[in-house]
Amino acid sequence: MKAIYYDGALAFTKEYAMPKRKAGEALVRVLAAGICRTDLEIAKGYMDFRGISGHEFVGVVEQCDEKKWVGRRVVGAINCGCGKCAYCLRGMERHCPDRSVLGISGRDGAFAENLVLPEQNLHRVPDALSDEEAIFVEPLAAALEILEQVSIRPTDRVLLLGDGKLGLLIAQVLHRIGCDPEVVGKHRKNLSILSKKGIRTRPAEDETEMREGQPLRYDLVVEATGSPEGFEQACGWVRPRGTVVLKTTLAGASEIDLTPLVVDEITVIGSRCGPFAPAIRWLEERAIDVRSLIGRTFPLEEGLAAFEEASKREALKVIIMNNEQ
Repeated sequence: MKAIYYDGALAFTKEYAMPKRKAGEALVRVLAAGICRTDLEIAKGYMDFRGISGHEFVGVVEQCDEKKWVGRRVVGAINCGCGKCAYCLRGMERHCPDRSVLGISGRDGAFAENLVLPEQNLHRVPDALSDEEAIFVEPLAAALEILEQVSIRPTDRVLLLGDGKLGLLIAQVLHRIGCDPEVVGKHRKNLSILSKKGIRTRPAEDETEMREGQPLRYDLVVEATGSPEGFEQACGWVRPRGTVVLKTTLAGASEIDLTPLVVDEITVIGSRCGPFAPAIRWLEERAIDVRSLIGRTFPLEEGLAAFEEASKREALKVIIMNNEQ
């Protein structure tokens, strides 16, 4: 089958082996897949992954044991637990020590004509959502995970660092729940998208101006910069006994000074995947605008060009389409 895969370098092939499903798994024909920051980091060696990356997808079930899924348009949770360990039995499959993760660890992903996922990971896509909108289910779920982890009051001062693709979703989520976040980013085009929605924004170069008239520190800082410096920046902005939520994943290691965490008694929360059901509902109800976040689309055969486009400054969501359906 056609696929974009990584084996020390990105490559496109028409002869990648078709995935073989096991009992309880579904073979899914991919309709569309989105490129995210994690995919770009995998192309730099993140997680030492080898194979087909891609985890933001929408597809149609071709084969499975549960016949109700056949022909259904679906998205899928990306963590595949063993189903037997203490974590899986507590509903924490995403932390299963033997898990595979679609397109990230131990399981080929969505930048191909087909993929395989456990049936229990599948979620039906409402007819009201287009394929392009449906690929936002996974990243929107990641944005919504913040609400699962942190109790945010309307009076809280909230700062979001980062205006990339995930940051644009997080900003809308925070704004939607009645929070008044301030977003700091490096991409004026992306910041303008948020400004038009009534969300307060500042270019990163205005940091000196922001710091005038201190104390100007925040109850909650969400770090989604996609940079090694993001955590240090977040710690510089959060108030004593405040909370920092980390969303960035990077290929390289970074040195962290933990002293400010101790001195200021800061709570740090790692935040990764999130709930699909509410993400689908928010998209179906048009609670979040994702149409304005779509950049360019490419056919699977032009996947390498798609990655090049996605790595550009101010690039919005780049989508790879499987045109042979």
